[in-house]
Amino acid sequence: MKDFLKSKTAKILLLCLFALLLLLAVWRVFVVGESSDYPSTEEEKKLCRLLNEVEGITDARAMITQKDGETVGVIIVFEGADSILTRSRVLDIASAALNIERKNVQVYPANH
Repeated sequence: MKDFLKSKTAKILLLCLFALLLLLAVWRVFVVGESSDYPSTEEEKKLCRLLNEVEGITDARAMITQKDGETVGVIIVFEGADSILTRSRVLDIASAALNIERKNVQVYPANH
């Protein structure tokens, strides 16, 4: 076995195996788990349902960050009309629904 591990063939096989594992990991992160890497909380789902009712927003996704059980920030990515009015509506709704300041809400249009 020691002779095999020292051979050039074994080194090439190990390198190929490592490259395959790395490729699978990258594929898992960037293709499969694109927006489902973590399960949405009920609070995030409620906020998204509310935002999706707003004119100009078709698919809102939110990630709420908390510290000691208190909401400290939220990131919202949405599809739809990217305008100042739409962003302002999203900021107003999220800050009111989560009882946080507007400065703690980040809003971004989806990149499609």
